Amino acid sequence: MKIIHCADVHLDSKLRTNLTNEQARERRNELLITFEKMIAYAVEQDVKAILIAGDLFDTGNVTVKTRNAVASAITENPRIDFYYLFGNHDADNFILSWEELPKNLHLFSEKWITYELETFTISGIEIGEENKNTMYESLVLNPEKQNIVMLHGQEATYQGKDKTEIIQIPALANKFIDYLALGHIHSYKIGDIDHRGAYCYSGCLEGRGYDECGEKGFVLLNIENGSITPSFIPFAKRNIHEVKIDISGLETTSKIDQKISKEVSLIPSKDMLKVVLTGKVSITSERDLSYLETKYKESFYSFKIEDDLVRLQLNPKDYEKDASLKGEFIRLLMGKHFSDEQESAIIELGLKALAGEEVDK
Repeated sequence: MKIIHCADVHLDSKLRTNLTNEQARERRNELLITFEKMIAYAVEQDVKAILIAGDLFDTGNVTVKTRNAVASAITENPRIDFYYLFGNHDADNFILSWEELPKNLHLFSEKWITYELETFTISGIEIGEENKNTMYESLVLNPEKQNIVMLHGQEATYQGKDKTEIIQIPALANKFIDYLALGHIHSYKIGDIDHRGAYCYSGCLEGRGYDECGEKGFVLLNIENGSITPSFIPFAKRNIHEVKIDISGLETTSKIDQKISKEVSLIPSKDMLKVVLTGKVSITSERDLSYLETKYKESFYSFKIEDDLVRLQLNPKDYEKDASLKGEFIRLLMGKHFSDEQESAIIELGLKALAGEEVDK
């Protein structure tokens, strides 16, 4: 038997931070289309169940189009059972829109609910303030069966930016769990609970921002001969990349451009890319990030460039006899009571102005 474990689809996300309004609208459509394609994949592969471990939607404000598409995906595939556990972004608006829930849609609550199948069980609980400390003791599973458990939250060692409940993985040891299907962390991760079972974050179906780099997709579970074998299936339409490029010794925009071009040459143009410049550069080096961003935006779906550079301090003796305006400007600054960071910023702006370059305000 085959089962899909997915999570953090975040349908109807705003997606406006790094994208134009047109791109955000397109990406919202792509998230929904990828979800629909996953279900088409499930039909082709004779998948019997799809586990949605939280955050199917991004907020309670679900568009009519998205609500209808998800409803159709469920009702038009009665041979697939959908097990939908709410995450911290989900609301009950979608569920309340049904006059009667379809027989193949199974939900959970803030108490453990277990669905008994032929040779295994699927259990889940929606974590809240009232049950977050007691849920471990109240989980009772049959050791003679294969047991799948669904939860949405962050493992205790993970530092996330969203407010969500903590999952203590060690507290689930020796509970006869064979596979713990988790949601909330947006990257694929798998590890051991104990000698018997494994926990797994499927990650999200599509990355949405530059904090969600890497391959995205879902997990396909193959249940056979008393064992559960998980496999990660990359499935995203677009991937998001962050590339760190050391530009030490490169003193001009042209040289930096050449290195960026070489380093990112294998990244598909349909993807999103953030370049982070690293290394040590002199304060007098010339680099125009605005120019580079404008240039590479034409080569990728979305492009962003930042620097995380170490600015080398000037040696005053190098400019003692420099008769140029640059030398006079630097000598005027030397010995002033500026911090290293302030001095570097002032010198960079001043040298740009002296060279007739555009200075950001």
